Amino acid sequence: MNEVAPNVVLPPKRALWRRLGTLPMCSHYNRLVVSVFVFNLAALVYGLHVGNWWTSHGVALPTLSGLVVANLSMAILIRQQYLINLLFWLATRAPTSWPLAIRRTLAKVYHFGGLHSGGAMAAIAWFAALLGSMTWQRFEGPGGVSLTLIGLSSGLFGLLLLVAIMALPGIRGRFHNAFERTHRFAGWAALAMFWAMTLVFAQEQNPTLALTDVLLRSASFWMLLLLTLSIALPWLRLRKVPVSLLRPSAHAVVARFDHHTPFAGSATAISRNPLWEWHSFANIPTPGEEGFRLIISRAGDWTGTFIEQAPTHVWVKGITTAGVANIETLFKSVVYVATGSGIGPVLPHLLAGQVPIRLIWSTRSPRKTYGDSLVDEILAAQPDALIWDTDVSGKPDLVKLAYAAVQSFGAEAVICISNQTLTQRVVEEMESRGIPAYGAIWDS
Repeated sequence: MNEVAPNVVLPPKRALWRRLGTLPMCSHYNRLVVSVFVFNLAALVYGLHVGNWWTSHGVALPTLSGLVVANLSMAILIRQQYLINLLFWLATRAPTSWPLAIRRTLAKVYHFGGLHSGGAMAAIAWFAALLGSMTWQRFEGPGGVSLTLIGLSSGLFGLLLLVAIMALPGIRGRFHNAFERTHRFAGWAALAMFWAMTLVFAQEQNPTLALTDVLLRSASFWMLLLLTLSIALPWLRLRKVPVSLLRPSAHAVVARFDHHTPFAGSATAISRNPLWEWHSFANIPTPGEEGFRLIISRAGDWTGTFIEQAPTHVWVKGITTAGVANIETLFKSVVYVATGSGIGPVLPHLLAGQVPIRLIWSTRSPRKTYGDSLVDEILAAQPDALIWDTDVSGKPDLVKLAYAAVQSFGAEAVICISNQTLTQRVVEEMESRGIPAYGAIWDS
């Protein structure tokens, strides 16, 4: 299955000024973060110089509260599964007849997490301003703010800080399970405290009016209600479903589900304990067949236990959600670079055959690890696939292999499904030479 590695000489990278936009620090993700900051900074400048939000007579507390809710709403709703699928659907409506410059930008749709991070950080900053302003108004200003409200706000601010700290890339990567549980349980506690704070705040700001009348006219109340429904919706679809497992080796299993048939390029999160730990895997539906498969390889304690102690049922929640490889339809042809179990997200696209594809798959002993039937299925769908056995030939230079495939196949883009380090390297090396390249960004 291996071929001799091509004697490829990579062309020099483009001049720095031409590839500034492809550098990691200038990614679309970071651009969205900066955009959120710019809009909020503009709001702050307006409040200081035009809106008079802070005066010796008091502070525009409802305005600050509204800014907190607006940013927090963006941070939460942009992670809603239905909205994610809608964003991918809209971005991939562009026909391949459109200029490549437009299509390659639309394909960055999966960087939407920048709105999540930017909105969350801006919400915390505005919340700090709100809490400080309430404390000043209580003790140094005209009053009108209760200790109850300050206490609730302080507790909520602490929870938001905890969630934000655990989401820092270094901490999230090292303590991912703690990050996930903090986001879940601290997030639920923060939502409950936000409701309590909203009710107390509404009553104190309008003491002469009925609470229901105040809430019905409050945009913050309706947004908070929408956020609650958004957070609850995936859990309303929680169910336990049967799973059958084929174990080709001690390193991997192929899990089979029949409870529904997802679309190619989507992912499903599964759990053995729904309140504790969830893991997402790419769905592999087969055209013309009901159900789907997941390829689960040994990558930690959870997957190791899953392989060794095969369950008969697992929990699923929410809906299947679009992943990065869905952008393939924006291009006339694509080179896929995958390593190990990264073949899972690629296989449904090979089987669907919506776009001409050239596959490069680097893995250890593919037939021994994943089984003859899976490898034969890949070769049947992609006879020209380059399957590189690292046990036989060592680790390849995937950047050179990808570049060679682009040149020989005439592909418009490269999609890399691998670990974080290799994905970032392939994407950056391709884009620095003017070739559109894409891969997961590990932002959640």
